Amino acid sequence: MSQTLVTLAVFLFPLAYSPGPGNMFFAANGARFGLLATLRANFGYHLATWLVTAAIGLGFVTTLDLFPQIFIALKWVGSAYVFWLAWKLLRSGMLQGDETARPASFIDGVVLLLLNPKAYVIIALMFSQFLTSSNDNRLILTLVITTVFTLNNFIAFTVWTLIGDQIASHFRSPDSARRLNMLFGGMLALVAMWMLIS
Repeated sequence: MSQTLVTLAVFLFPLAYSPGPGNMFFAANGARFGLLATLRANFGYHLATWLVTAAIGLGFVTTLDLFPQIFIALKWVGSAYVFWLAWKLLRSGMLQGDETARPASFIDGVVLLLLNPKAYVIIALMFSQFLTSSNDNRLILTLVITTVFTLNNFIAFTVWTLIGDQIASHFRSPDSARRLNMLFGGMLALVAMWMLIS
């Protein structure tokens, strides 16, 4: 089990820390509102991560194999949602003042995970590598893998949020804050395009 966990951590590291919809979303929110304000969305995302990962590990992959159109629909809807997040960020970069701005909510975090096709691909790939029919105690191993995956992502997103917060500390004037919001909005839009074509 310990060897599996070490190998799993090495496998997950580049996947969790590379730029993706979740990382860019939390970096942008960290830049705009700081670490503490993003915790509700982070908890929402990772509660959904744990539940979805456990469901996939316990058999949802079979459903996706039988009905591949579910994945295609997730890809389109997920890309549209990330584009919408990018648009909101780009527009916030053009507005004067922050009166209407609010940090992402718990529900925003849940929806971001549910509509993130990259997450489903990584989860399915992870279980295909680390969970086989020969494993004893498949239920326990599935739950351990699910928990390690979720905690690893939580740490990665927290790191990205802190990076966004640190970058923003150098952009406190209204003009530079607007430029930073537009930069993160543009990056989210690129991630949405990547989700659509990958």
